Amino acid sequence: MTDQKKSIDKLIASLQERAKELNCLYRIDEILKDMDVPLDEIFDKIIQAIPPGWQYPDVCEAKIVYDGVEYHSSNFTESPWVQKADIVVDREVMGSISVYYTVEMPPEDHGPFLKEETKLIHTLAEHLGDRIQQRRIRQIIEELEAVSKDATSKKGEWNTVLKMTKFTDRQLYDKISRKMLNHLCWRGLYEAEKFAQSLNFKRSVVVENISEDWNRPSTTMEVEASVDIGETVFKIASEYMSDKDILDLLQRWIQEDKLSFLVQVVNRNLPLVEVTDAIRRFHHLGLSETEIKSPNLTGIYVSLISRFFSDNLHYVALTKDLLTINDFYGLVEKTIFSNESQGRLGGKASGIFLAMLIMREYGKENKNVGDIKIPKTWYISTDVILHFMHHNNFDDVVVQKYKGVDQVRLEYPHVEQSFKNAKFPADIVKGLSMALDDFGDSPIIVRSSSLLEDSADSSFSGKYKSLFLANQGTKRERLDALMDAIAEVYASTFGPDPVEYRSKRGLLDFKEEMGILIQEVVGRKIGKYYLPSFAGVAFCNNEFRWSPLIKRDDGLIRLVPGLGTRAVDRLSDDYPVLFSPHKPELRVNVSPEEVMRYSPKRIDVIDLETNSFETIPLTKFLREVNLQYPGVKDIVSVLKDGHLQKPAVLGVDFDSDKLVVTFEGLISNTRFINKIRDMLDILKEVLGYPVDLEFASDGEYLYLFQCRPLS
Repeated sequence: MTDQKKSIDKLIASLQERAKELNCLYRIDEILKDMDVPLDEIFDKIIQAIPPGWQYPDVCEAKIVYDGVEYHSSNFTESPWVQKADIVVDREVMGSISVYYTVEMPPEDHGPFLKEETKLIHTLAEHLGDRIQQRRIRQIIEELEAVSKDATSKKGEWNTVLKMTKFTDRQLYDKISRKMLNHLCWRGLYEAEKFAQSLNFKRSVVVENISEDWNRPSTTMEVEASVDIGETVFKIASEYMSDKDILDLLQRWIQEDKLSFLVQVVNRNLPLVEVTDAIRRFHHLGLSETEIKSPNLTGIYVSLISRFFSDNLHYVALTKDLLTINDFYGLVEKTIFSNESQGRLGGKASGIFLAMLIMREYGKENKNVGDIKIPKTWYISTDVILHFMHHNNFDDVVVQKYKGVDQVRLEYPHVEQSFKNAKFPADIVKGLSMALDDFGDSPIIVRSSSLLEDSADSSFSGKYKSLFLANQGTKRERLDALMDAIAEVYASTFGPDPVEYRSKRGLLDFKEEMGILIQEVVGRKIGKYYLPSFAGVAFCNNEFRWSPLIKRDDGLIRLVPGLGTRAVDRLSDDYPVLFSPHKPELRVNVSPEEVMRYSPKRIDVIDLETNSFETIPLTKFLREVNLQYPGVKDIVSVLKDGHLQKPAVLGVDFDSDKLVVTFEGLISNTRFINKIRDMLDILKEVLGYPVDLEFASDGEYLYLFQCRPLS
């Protein structure tokens, strides 16, 4: 057996193991969803679900210990070959999950267990602990609601919250009690000051020192944390504060405590794997962000924006009020990174993320932008390119940027082929395999998203590659094609055009890293082809004004049938259709002869049979697909008796009619122009600068897949 065959067999076996682990995790998450099933039944189901997720399920047994009680199968026997993870609820170890092999198996990463299985058992224990905590929270809420129905004042409510907190989380109860005592002392209440002194808080000494000399260190407060101060503190509080104010403070402090683990993670420079685990934990807690009133939440938003996208103050200020932590959960579930990764998602990802947050917010009132979508997207963090280069000993390629442009141009083909023949690290291959499972056999596009890309100062428009993939064939073939495309985009980082662009803008010394977006191609299958109904680019500013009635800020749309490549890349022998979104009635070409001459003559498609990107004459394409082409009556006009007409109600004769792409029906019969116009206007107003958009339609919905400052 050749080394290559062994390597492939090993990769396939590894992917099969990962599939088993994911299925196990999904199954247990399904079990945990039902909050009404008793815990002992939950434990029994989990014990049955665990063995199929491990490498040797036939000799695998599981045991759960919770609150001193053991749960296991009837024929369970302990053995020396075991791995274990603690079940933590409210920062307290309440039990454990253990997995045993009943007979000795070959050694792996951790005894007979794979390192992925070790991570899996800890993930299962974390999910179980989070779900038990959710049950406790729900119990508190239910009891609070029961008391609220009978209470004549808010006192019953805050008192119940306090008692339930003491019962379920003594550490939190003590923390809240100390916070309330500090709050009362800060208000200058004599009873609180006296009580604090009796506990050796010595607050009066601190205040005295501060008043005497600002430059003298204050005395450290001594805290007897073991003392139960809650009853006395809240008795004092009830005499001087309203019941509503006490309840509001309790709710705020409890919410802040639930966020504390996330604050600790996002405010430190930790690898992405730890940040994403914290985001997942928050998501599984099921907390409602709309009910959390804490400055900690805003701090978390700012830290996550800086961590994943940008620390540009303008970007952070615009983004922090529009998102939720669950928006990041959606991101991290589709992000590929190495275990040591500290990278971001890049400029292109940052632009489209903010644009869609803005559309979501303004879409609540404006129906024209409320249903705009983005394609299904997976992300590769920007520093994976460094991981890839180090894995293949390409570290010296970084110095390409300091060579003369002519030398870079000469050496670039070799750099590109070296990248395309290199190997990806196993953890990245695993992530790409998961992405392909999510996309299925839908065509995809691999797009660059570098740190510098699509910024206000450096758009890098057209400098890096975007590659279409038909994504057909076996899983092995599709995975190879995807890795080849990513390697080619990585190589384009060191191409002559980007290097020259960076040199002219004084950016050579910037540590440029390349993120990747893997997006589902917008469109539908039409016969053997796959393509969108139409696609194009839109600009807030119009630098090609064909009428004195058109102003610069009336904007410009370049529109083509099929894939949008012919709208982005200007071709001398083919033309997009141009519109001004604010003045769509003013056309560039008026006479039928001009309209015909300057209309699209070809269409870009993905051929699913040849597994390739193709350019086809429009007449040939239309005769082949006829009415299968979604929205074709809104795209073409019929030239008859020297006049352009909309297609007849009864249809189009694709064999004999003279068809011209005008988009007349799209402009006059749909909300397309209104959507683009409103989107451009809203983004320009909110962002504070004009933008350049790329979009496509599958015949039903309009998809946005790029938003960048207009250079």
